[in-house]
Amino acid sequence: MNASKFIVCAIFFCGPLAVSSLPATAQNSPAAAMASDRDGTHDFDWDIGTWKVHQERRLHPLTGSNTWVHYDGTDTVQKIWDGANTGIVETNGPAGRLEIYTLRLYDPDAHRWNIYFGHSGGGALSLPVVGQFRDGRGEFYDREAYNRKTILVRFRVYDVARDSCRFDQSFSNDGGKTWEVNFTATETLSKT
Repeated sequence: MNASKFIVCAIFFCGPLAVSSLPATAQNSPAAAMASDRDGTHDFDWDIGTWKVHQERRLHPLTGSNTWVHYDGTDTVQKIWDGANTGIVETNGPAGRLEIYTLRLYDPDAHRWNIYFGHSGGGALSLPVVGQFRDGRGEFYDREAYNRKTILVRFRVYDVARDSCRFDQSFSNDGGKTWEVNFTATETLSKT
């Protein structure tokens, strides 16, 4: 898949995907230090429901570009069982339509979430992004090939409230020393 195609990483489309296991630099990050015996089985329970979503995506990450496109639509999240849920994101904007499927599974032995993604243009689920929640905030990391280089991806879930939440995604091409935000999402619980 070339860099101009949408792929799924973290919760939304971001760039070409070739995910491997959690990178060594992310394993030593503050998010990795969160590993504890805390049961995170219900960390995503707040997300069950239908959400209105506004997304912003940087068109050309890690190039110095500051051109962003906007999308609006819905995110419908359903519980499968304790520690497992699925989501379907459907948004539209000037750059086209995004249709994303998410599968989130909690690993009680590792005390971490594994998040898998698929999209309407693909035929398989991604390898997982891996992370956990601490103090109401989630951080998930992976390593990906992007524009012929290996980069780190950081996905965060924050400002979680009863009827709203925020997500962002950043890339790092210097081993996690600096991060460039390339995707943001603001969701509000749909009243319908």
